[in-house]
Amino acid sequence: TDKIEVSETKNYTNEDFIGMELSVLPNSALYQKVNGLWIDQSDNEDFIKDALKKEAKSVKIVGIVKPAEKTVSSTALGGILYDSSLRNWAADEADASEIVKEQKADPKINVFTGREFTNGEKFSMDQLTPEQMMQMQSMPQEELLSYITTYNNNINATYDSNLSDLGVIDLNEPSSIKLYARSFDDKEKLGDLITEYNNVQNDEGKPENIITYTDTVGVMLSGVQRVINLISYVLMGFVSVSLVVSSIMIGIITYISVLERIKEIGVLRALGASKRDIRRVFNAETFIIGLISGLLGIGITALLDIPISMIVQNLTGVAGIASLPVNGAVILVLINLALTMIAGLIPASMASRKNPVEALRTE
Repeated sequence: TDKIEVSETKNYTNEDFIGMELSVLPNSALYQKVNGLWIDQSDNEDFIKDALKKEAKSVKIVGIVKPAEKTVSSTALGGILYDSSLRNWAADEADASEIVKEQKADPKINVFTGREFTNGEKFSMDQLTPEQMMQMQSMPQEELLSYITTYNNNINATYDSNLSDLGVIDLNEPSSIKLYARSFDDKEKLGDLITEYNNVQNDEGKPENIITYTDTVGVMLSGVQRVINLISYVLMGFVSVSLVVSSIMIGIITYISVLERIKEIGVLRALGASKRDIRRVFNAETFIIGLISGLLGIGITALLDIPISMIVQNLTGVAGIASLPVNGAVILVLINLALTMIAGLIPASMASRKNPVEALRTE
């Protein structure tokens, strides 16, 4: 059996890449005209070495960008980043190349095949003119195979796709623009602005000005948001049931309090208290119970948010996941007061209707 040689692995640091120089070669420089046909020479090592000496541009790595430690996801990062000067140089080199000039001179002829743009027809010797057949007969076998491969790879090519493959760009007509929002709220505002602009263009009868965009983050979060909403609805159902049960229990406790204090009610009525005063006494009690219980619940929740956030931050690196906003706390307290008052209305009304004489006789 043959022995498998395992090469030694090498570790690199950021300092190993800082200052490293790379050679950039435009796409248009990868083609050479042989016997009147443009041949892709990207696999020709000698041709590439010669092109690197003549047409390449040297660039230097001056820095490495890394995501912040608290970044939730960094999968979108990666690649080589450069400024517009390199892009402009590549575009100028492409415009000045012979293959691009030849393609622009005759938009109907595919510069890679020497024939008109086809509709998916693969290479066939029957399609060639006598002059093209003579040219191909004089080509070496490797160049002939390269031409046939190039032809078949470009059977669905168009004039615009050829220019794009050769590195030709139009700065006035960008293919896409990427917008990065600082926060989710800014992302939503940006989407609303684009939608508003599209509506205006549609109303004015200018569909060509409508902007088509893809909210990448929104697409990724849409599925997650549906799951979160489902879980939220389930939790809201449980909370609603618990609120109803607690309201019933408050009503029962208040009713028991009324039964235990019938004689006290009779004394108050005998001293001149009206039915409204009796209702106010029990309503005040239920109000105090609701307020204290609501404040206790908010306080316990705020205290539990601290260890929960610390645990989640240690496990996932996301800080401040558990928090209770001030507005939410106030709303919860008000809801608790409302439910408590509603639960105490019936017992308070029953207490106010007690006959003073019968109440005083109660032991």
